Amino acid sequence: MKILANDGISQNGITTLEKAGFNVLTTTVAQEQLVNYINENKIDALLVRSATKVRKDLIDACPTLKLIGRGGVGMDNIDVAHAKSKGIHIINTPAASSESVAELVFAHLFGGARFLYDANRNMPLEGDSNFKGLKKSYSKGTELRGKTLGIFGFGNIGQATAKLAIGAGMKVVYCDPDVAEAKIDLDFFDGQKVSFSLTNTSKNDLLKNADYISLHIPGQDNYVLGKSEFSKMKKGVGIVNAARGGVLDEVALIDALENGTVAFAGLDVYESEPKPEIKILMHSSISLSPHIGAATLEAQERIGLELAEQIITLLN
Repeated sequence: MKILANDGISQNGITTLEKAGFNVLTTTVAQEQLVNYINENKIDALLVRSATKVRKDLIDACPTLKLIGRGGVGMDNIDVAHAKSKGIHIINTPAASSESVAELVFAHLFGGARFLYDANRNMPLEGDSNFKGLKKSYSKGTELRGKTLGIFGFGNIGQATAKLAIGAGMKVVYCDPDVAEAKIDLDFFDGQKVSFSLTNTSKNDLLKNADYISLHIPGQDNYVLGKSEFSKMKKGVGIVNAARGGVLDEVALIDALENGTVAFAGLDVYESEPKPEIKILMHSSISLSPHIGAATLEAQERIGLELAEQIITLLN
């Protein structure tokens, strides 16, 4: 059987699949050429990340497909229901990249609380001529310890983020109508384990009480954080979106940054991705990364192996 990993797959995933008798192709095929490539090469399984879109027209045009896999969590780039209606297996890797995304969230949070996103822009320009001035500008940072982190969406990634927050001495509140209660287990290097029980809170209570907010929800038809939500937040809140572009109203975010409601934002995803708006890219209070939440070596190895094991189980 032939597998096309159109957005790439780790070497351990390739090795595992090849040992099981699969032929793995890692050619990156342009979206507009994908249907022809799949049909000409009689591809049995298509693996994607976030770049490749697998919509109804592609699914209908490619009768050889038996499986579509997403290396990651969100499935909004795949017409899942339609694929399933055609008898195609749909798989993803919901737990493999949770820790990687959570760590990126905290990279943005730590950097935001201490102005590192801006200091790293200005130190190369003025570090040798205006050191004292820059020191004064960046000497009003805050600590995360003792603050409240509000998490929208409490699946695998939201809970991994909560673990880091608790470890950093933060209080955690979350809003997720599908998770009434959650038990968070912190495992330490010496075998000790500490458990924390959390319960769902309302959206309004989260907005009112959170010092920092992190988004961990799939793509939505409407904004989860828009003008109305910003008006309910604490003054000086920090916001991180490492989930999906479009769950956060970027125009309202800019307004909230300008009026001081939001002290800083950390963005890994964007409404107009892969061409973020220039106002976002140039804003001095936004920490930026190019959709790399799951892009660690460790996560990609876990994703590749998890995809391979599922494929072998379903198609062998």
